[in-house]
Amino acid sequence: MTAVTQLAPRPTVTDAPARFRDLLAAEWIKLWSLRSTLWTLPLVFLFVVGVSVNASLADHRNWPAYPAERREMFRMYGPVRDAFPEAGYLLLILASATIGALTIVGEHQSGLIRATFAAVPDRRAVVAAKAAVLAGVMLLLGTVTAATSFWVSQAILADRDAGWSIGEPGVLRAVVASAVLVPVCALVGMGLGAVTRHAAAAVFAATTVLVLAPLVVDSDEHRWIAELYNALPLAAWLRLIEVHPDIVNRDPYPATVTGSWLTLATWSLAAILTAVTLTHRRDP
Repeated sequence: MTAVTQLAPRPTVTDAPARFRDLLAAEWIKLWSLRSTLWTLPLVFLFVVGVSVNASLADHRNWPAYPAERREMFRMYGPVRDAFPEAGYLLLILASATIGALTIVGEHQSGLIRATFAAVPDRRAVVAAKAAVLAGVMLLLGTVTAATSFWVSQAILADRDAGWSIGEPGVLRAVVASAVLVPVCALVGMGLGAVTRHAAAAVFAATTVLVLAPLVVDSDEHRWIAELYNALPLAAWLRLIEVHPDIVNRDPYPATVTGSWLTLATWSLAAILTAVTLTHRRDP
């Protein structure tokens, strides 16, 4: 007589869907695993602050030779030019857009994106987490860079009685706008990376939209051209850092402060929606 042993059924294993905070943690690791992130962020920070220090020291050194009229004009717009030098911020814009593009292009080119979507089928959640981590890191970079550049430059100009304090009208707005510009450009780069899925193409497109287009558009000829110029991120930033626009800005169709904030917000939202939509609908 043989005994019949009934085996207990195997427990079924059900994988719980990934939580959004888990996706944030994964995207954080991916971002910092990029070698470009580790060395680009500190180098760009040092370059922007260095350009600001150099400009401030030049004005500090040449201040005794400035005539009274030039000194008065400098007090109206000069400190912001030294705090947020356009040459330094153009590099910061390009670096931010490049990092944004690589966050999504790198996974496509390496094939890692297939493993990511196999583990997390909800593509929209993956891209949303990617955008949140990218925006947070770049906002921190922008804030530290803008605050440092402003504080150092105004400290250099202080004994010439030519610097500004953060409490003066329009100054805080200029600092905040300079900080916000960085994540906006990074998100634009991410959106263009989702469109092209190629690093060089995404960087070229970002350079064209963020840097070259504002330089070649003549906003003085026609109103519709001026509106197109004002709708670009660089133009919006330049308007927001103008503390005395009635003196500095001579454009016949100037942008408004509210419109400039909306421009930055619209570019960010459009870039995120583009990345989410294309990643969700296209094959990885």
